[in-house]
Amino acid sequence: MSFNLKNRSFLKLLDFSKRDLTYILDLARDLKRAKYAGTEVQKLRGKNIALIFEKASTRTRCAFEVAAYDQGANVTYLDPVGSHMGKKESVKDTARVLGRMYDAIEYRGAGQEIVQELAEYAGVPVFNGLTDEFHPTQMCADLMTMREFMPQPWHSFKYAFVGDARANMGHSLMIAGCLMGMDVRIAAPRELWPSEEMLEFARQLEKKNMGTLTLTEDPYEAVKGVQFIHTDVWVSMGESAETWKERIELLTPYQVNAKLMKASGNPRVRFMHCLPAFHNLETEVGRDIFEKFGMDALEVTEEVFESDAGIQFEQAENRVHSIKALLVATLGSQ
Repeated sequence: MSFNLKNRSFLKLLDFSKRDLTYILDLARDLKRAKYAGTEVQKLRGKNIALIFEKASTRTRCAFEVAAYDQGANVTYLDPVGSHMGKKESVKDTARVLGRMYDAIEYRGAGQEIVQELAEYAGVPVFNGLTDEFHPTQMCADLMTMREFMPQPWHSFKYAFVGDARANMGHSLMIAGCLMGMDVRIAAPRELWPSEEMLEFARQLEKKNMGTLTLTEDPYEAVKGVQFIHTDVWVSMGESAETWKERIELLTPYQVNAKLMKASGNPRVRFMHCLPAFHNLETEVGRDIFEKFGMDALEVTEEVFESDAGIQFEQAENRVHSIKALLVATLGSQ
């Protein structure tokens, strides 16, 4: 199966079809195998990619840089103070400047409208490395990882997302599963359910691709029979410190612990997390939360995180291979 994704931006999964994503994931699998075998062929020589990071990152930045370097491309990293965009220069003007210098642009920041405006005016492909609404490159890695651990047709997959479903990971996992025709369960307090707009998008995809979408406030009901349990941090980047108390009160019943894993009824159930995770007291945030609220773990316990069920580091590695596939599919030479 081969078709043309040349010069396409990757702003949100809603812009792509099941066939598009399957192609990218197949390519990611092939590129990963080639890297491991030492037979990788560079398709991006002479390409230059601008990486705009208005929000800090470990995995997204490193994945884009390694993917580009492996394929022979050059990157320029622009940190939150590394450009005038939005301060002395409009997004529109920045897009038109960078589009004349670079073959593609990656953006990680707050509003989806910013990455959309970059794509509208840059004249080159733009990739969404994360916005408040969506995290599409993470979805490629997540789908790739699930298929590695369960190489079956997409309609056979059942997974649950447990936690704050209003944020980019809840939105994206809901959209991704419905797009691929999977059985998706979203477990969250009703106050933290996806917006009606996001739900409408998901319902349309659910119907079109014969998937199943379930929303519930009961995490134990959500995980019955699933092969994968996803979660994410309870407070996202940029939210105020005062939010912690509210979220902890709302989401403590949704913590992924041994009891919840067992409730799946599946001895082979896997745990997934996009990272970073607050699972112990080895971070400043973790220690601060313990001092204020007495919790030694938040969205996932240390027991689950360090268990054989955890495949979060396979997810992290697959950011490289799936982003590389995206770059090659949209920018690569034949």
